[in-house]
Parts: sequence; C-alpha cells; structure tokens
Amino acid sequence: MRVIAGECRSMPLKTPEGDDITRPTQDIIKETLFNILQGDIPGAVMIDLFAGSGQIGIEALSRGAAKVYFIDNGREPIKCITDNVNFTKTTDRAVILKADAVSGLQSVYEKHVDIIYIDAPYMKGYEKNVLAQLSHMKYVDGETLIIIEADRKDDFGYTEDVGFEIFRRKEYKGNMHIFLRKITGV
Repeated sequence: MRVIAGECRSMPLKTPEGDDITRPTQDIIKETLFNILQGDIPGAVMIDLFAGSGQIGIEALSRGAAKVYFIDNGREPIKCITDNVNFTKTTDRAVILKADAVSGLQSVYEKHVDIIYIDAPYMKGYEKNVLAQLSHMKYVDGETLIIIEADRKDDFGYTEDVGFEIFRRKEYKGNMHIFLRKITGV
C-alpha cells in the first residue's frame, strides 16, 4: 500500500497487524475516488472515520488537505496511523483520535468539515448510527461531502430518514462508494 499522488507520492504505508482488523482500499479504487475528489481536496478539512491505516486521510493530506481527523477505536490501527503520519511528515495537519465513531465525531471541533469518509466494517450497519450522529453535528451542513465505502449489496434506503440524500454512487467489482449531502431547508 502506498500514497498515490501529491507531496508524499510513492511513500509506502503500513497496515495494522492481523487480517481481520482492516480492509485496505485497493489502489485502483483509491485512485478513482481521488480523481472524483481532486477539486475538493486542496485546503479541505476532512474526517477519516474507521480510519484503519489512515491511508485515505494521508492521501488527502498528500494532495493538499488542510487538516484530517483520523478516528478509529482499535489499538493497532491507532499505532499504525500514528506511524504512517509520522513517516509521511504530515503530523502538523493530522489529529488522531482513539474513539468509537460516534463519540469520536463529538471530539471534532471545527466550524465546518468539508469531507467525511466512512469506511466501516461491511454489512454491520454502523453507518446508520454514524449518519444519525452527523445529522446533529454543527460542522456538517449542505456543503459537507460524505462518502461511504460499502459492500455493493448493502442497503442505504434509510439515508433520507436520518437527514441525508445520496446524489452519486460509484460501483466497483464487490464494493461501492456512495456520496451524500445533508438535506437542508426541509
């Protein structure tokens, strides 16, 4: 696993020990995602939720994000994220929080967050609780871009019930990215 582009281009990244801890996003999928996001990254404040190795947030920092919050509740992922952030020399723009997703979101102190990336374990339903929490966070508004990486079979028919609408879906072989925004003015 490596950083694809930007100031940290080609730098190798560690993954947490144990196959069951994380499921790193494949380079081709990560590259497709960042091609979609290329205009949104420079200067952005981002949250990398269920961050694992931190590869998505580090890729964003490498491409010019102003700040990334890395949130994960595992000891090994937090150690790995810390090592990767130190190795890529992006510590000045990284905030690493060891917390579960919902309480970690309450520890983000920003007026506005531009991008929130959610890569929860597939088919466990964690995204619904996260979206419900995000609907109450003052830093999330109609301009905040929320991206969920999930199994293609996962059902997100509930998103409008918790205040978000899906406006784009990018499917891959076994998984997908869905892009959401908060419903405002209703």
